[in-house]
Amino acid sequence: MPHNPILPSQLHILRQVSIKTIMAGQSRKWMIVVATMWIQAFTGTNFDFSAYSSALKASMSISQVQLNYLATASDLGKLFGWSSGLALLYLPLPVVLIIAAVAGLVSYTVQWLVVTSHISLPYTAVFLLCLLAGCSICWFNTVCFVLCIRNFPINRSIALSLSISFNGVSAALYSLIVSSLSSITTSSSIYLLLNAVVPLIVSIVALGPILRQPPESLIPLPPSNAHNDTQRFLFLHILAFFTGLYLLFLNSVSTDSSTAIIILAGAIVLLILPLAVPGVIFAREWAQRTIYSSFHMNVPDTPPLQSFIFSNNDELNKPLITVRTDEQIEGNGHSVQGKIRGLLRPKVWLTGFWSWCYDIIIERKKLTMLGEEHSARSLVARPDFWFYYTAYFCGATIGLVYSNNLGQIAESLNLDSDLTMILAVYSACSFFGRLISAVPDFLRGKVNFARTGWLALGLLPTPVGFFLLAKLGSKEALYAGTALIGLSSGFIFAAAVSVTSELFGTKSIGVNHNILITNIPLGSLLYGQIAALVYDSNGTRYGLRRIEFVNDTMVVCMGRDCYALTFLIWGCITCLGLLCSIILFLRTRLAYAEAERRRQALVDFAFLED
Repeated sequence: MPHNPILPSQLHILRQVSIKTIMAGQSRKWMIVVATMWIQAFTGTNFDFSAYSSALKASMSISQVQLNYLATASDLGKLFGWSSGLALLYLPLPVVLIIAAVAGLVSYTVQWLVVTSHISLPYTAVFLLCLLAGCSICWFNTVCFVLCIRNFPINRSIALSLSISFNGVSAALYSLIVSSLSSITTSSSIYLLLNAVVPLIVSIVALGPILRQPPESLIPLPPSNAHNDTQRFLFLHILAFFTGLYLLFLNSVSTDSSTAIIILAGAIVLLILPLAVPGVIFAREWAQRTIYSSFHMNVPDTPPLQSFIFSNNDELNKPLITVRTDEQIEGNGHSVQGKIRGLLRPKVWLTGFWSWCYDIIIERKKLTMLGEEHSARSLVARPDFWFYYTAYFCGATIGLVYSNNLGQIAESLNLDSDLTMILAVYSACSFFGRLISAVPDFLRGKVNFARTGWLALGLLPTPVGFFLLAKLGSKEALYAGTALIGLSSGFIFAAAVSVTSELFGTKSIGVNHNILITNIPLGSLLYGQIAALVYDSNGTRYGLRRIEFVNDTMVVCMGRDCYALTFLIWGCITCLGLLCSIILFLRTRLAYAEAERRRQALVDFAFLED
């Protein structure tokens, strides 16, 4: 039976329908990234722990060491963060999001009831509640990571850095909300109630875009068209930068509730403003197709975007690249450039014991491929992973522990009235650090530097900040050190997700990255214990001149020496993290160099095809 030929009018209708479908898919994926920005902005509830930690300590009549265990419990929830990746294998993503919101609601609500003396719970029960809260944060993060990677396979690093950056403004946003409610209540326990309710509300709002996310067939873009996405991300990063400046500088003037309400309204407007991007994309594409077709312009039967989307593009599903051998890249003896590079290799001028050390530390079992999928078993067998793990453990994790102790640090320096502003400085600088983590992607093609090298540079401000605090211990040093530590920690938090996906694969990132961040509860316990022991020992050492007895178990240490030794120890530990990050860079730089060469070749090929 012969097939009826497709009439030109029918072909035109089919073409228009497919174009509209593509435009809808491209605009919806931008709705997704805006939704992840909202989720991250209001679910960084672990960053305001120091705002209510003193109230929690007083209501439960516990020591500084016991309070540290509660802070550790919140971070200990990250040990179970891998469960979110497992849940995504069996449950729809929106269900995982709601489970995370409900877990946070239960945890923080019960803690609020304890702090406000509505109920009384044993210490162990409160410990488990903090554990549940930390686990819920991991589930929120995993949902956002998966959404960004799934909807932006080419620009996933930029999407991740943008989304994760908004986690850094959580403390500033919650501080503004608390200031707005100061006419109703001045108790710091309100933070716990907000931590319970606000993430649930935001999750429900974000469900709309998530439920309407485009099918995977409409998501990929050819390398030539991906440039437009990069420009849109640049606009969103600039907008996010101004949002951070707004929260940093105006948070300090929110002295009364009416002023705080106005500033909070402005912050909400800045968070809503990114919604203009998907609207502009759809309107622009619709105008181009409609207006051009009305003038009978010659539109190809298969536009480049359509032909790419409806064809099987195997390049996106391949590992980023396998690298050539060191001899091919750096020691090619048939070229002058290869000989020069070969002479510059440290192995050439290292001899004896040092050459053996170089082989063991830099060359042995290093990664030969970016993007290769790693199971949990193969991940922990990689030396590169353990250098990466140690760099994170001795870097960003200490920054997080520092933020948990800011309440007691400010109190010991008699700067209780400055605590809100100090938290805002840490929050804003952490936010800027997360934004800066996208710089390697925007400079791609201009500055070819491995992301692991950027990771090492991002760690550098942390030891500087701690040594500054240990040496001076003044109000100005506290602000400067907090800014440096927040900037560095934020950079590592955001960059680490991209590094994990590049080194160990994108499909298993939900499990692999949660294995990486198991260092956070371990670091929280170790570093927090160091701080608590130094805090209590200084109180005992200096007697009543440095210590105030509040009850039989709780003491408040006053003076610069309460944390000076802690800052010095933390500074030395971060130097170890910096060393491990440099080793990781040396082990992976060749893989990144070859990956960039291959990426540029693909872009040039796509340009020639166009």
